Parts: sequence; structure tokens; C-alpha cells
Amino acid sequence: IACTVITFSDQSDLFTSACAFPYLGARVLYIPAYYFGWRPWRSLIWFAGFIATTLILLAALF
Repeated sequence: IACTVITFSDQSDLFTSACAFPYLGARVLYIPAYYFGWRPWRSLIWFAGFIATTLILLAALF
């Protein structure tokens, strides 16, 4: 949803691009964290992706 909002509102800039990389990294790291059951790390990895998504959506507002 965040990528769609940024794309259709034509507000892509360096900040949103910089937030996209941690989002992608967090989602990729979440797969082995879930598979191997890394208890506290799995939640922290998910939260990092959530924060990146929130920052991208906030960038669309301002």
C-alpha cells in the first residue's frame, strides 16, 4: 500500500527510497526468522519493517 500511495501521489524522493531498503531487508530477514523461530528477533525485524512503512506513509502526507 505504501508503494502505491507514493507512486500515485508522485512523491518519491530520497527519503522514501531510503525507507524502502530497510523495509525490503526486514521482510527478507523475517522469512528465516519465522522459519527458525528466532523469538525476540522476529518481532524486532517485523517492527523495523512496520516503522519503515509508517515513515513512507507519513512522507506522503507531508
